[in-house]
Amino acid sequence: MKKYCLAAALSMACLAPAAQADTLLGLYVGVDGWKTDNDGQFSYKNNASQDFDFEDETFVSYYAALEHPVPLVPNIKLKYTELELNGSAVLSDTFSFNGSDYVVGTTVNTVSDLTHIDYIFYYEIFDNDLVSIDLGLNAKQFDGDIVVNGTTQEGGTNFTETKDFSGFVPLAYGRAEAGLPFTGLSVFFEGSFLAIDDSKVQDYQVGVAWELIDNLAVDVAIKAGYRSMILELDDVDDITTDIDASGPFAGIQVHF
Repeated sequence: MKKYCLAAALSMACLAPAAQADTLLGLYVGVDGWKTDNDGQFSYKNNASQDFDFEDETFVSYYAALEHPVPLVPNIKLKYTELELNGSAVLSDTFSFNGSDYVVGTTVNTVSDLTHIDYIFYYEIFDNDLVSIDLGLNAKQFDGDIVVNGTTQEGGTNFTETKDFSGFVPLAYGRAEAGLPFTGLSVFFEGSFLAIDDSKVQDYQVGVAWELIDNLAVDVAIKAGYRSMILELDDVDDITTDIDASGPFAGIQVHF
C-alpha cells in the first residue's frame, strides 16, 4: 500500500509546474512521524470484545495533495497512515476469534494491522494569505488483518488465527489554517469524522506550522502538534473494533 501511495504522489509531482506555485497547479507533499499511546478492544462476529494492552508505537504518515483551478472539480489528497498495533491480554473470560476459543487464564497476543489510505476530495471554501478553509469528503480505505496467538481449546498452545478485513468508510472532511502575519507561523486543524448507527470514526490533528522557505518555486514548512484517531468500526468483514490511538506528531511539508 505504501508503494501505491508514493507512486500516486510521484504522478502528481509530474503534473505540477516547477514555478508559479498556485497559478495553475499546486502540489503539497509531506511526511509525519506520530508517537501514539494506544488502547482498545476488538471482536469477531457477535462474540464478546476483548480489551488488549497495546504498546506505545511510532508510526509514519505520508501524503500528497493536488490543487487546481478547474471549477466544480474537487481537489484531491491521498494520505497513507501506518497503524500496526502490538498488544496482549490475560483472559478473564473465554475469547473467541475466527472460530477458535482461547483459554481463560492464559495470555493472548495480537498484531492488529489497521493501516489505511485516505482518499480526500475537497473544495477551497476560503483562501488568502492569512486564512484558508477546506471542506469535502474522505473515503478511508482499510485493507488489513488481525492476528491472535495463544492457547486454544482446539489447537493447544501457540495457536494462531488470522482474519483479513477490508472496506471503505466515508467521512466528512474539513481543514482550517490561520497565519500569523510576518512570522512564518500558522496554526491549523484538519479532521475527518463519521458517526452513524454503531460506527464512529474520528481522525483529527491540530498543530503549528513554521515556514522555513517561501519563494515562487517552493515553500517548505515544519509542523508539530497532536493527532487523535478513534476507530469504532462496526462489523467490517466480521471485525468490530474500538481503538484509540493518540499522541504528538512532527513532520515536514513541501509546496511546489
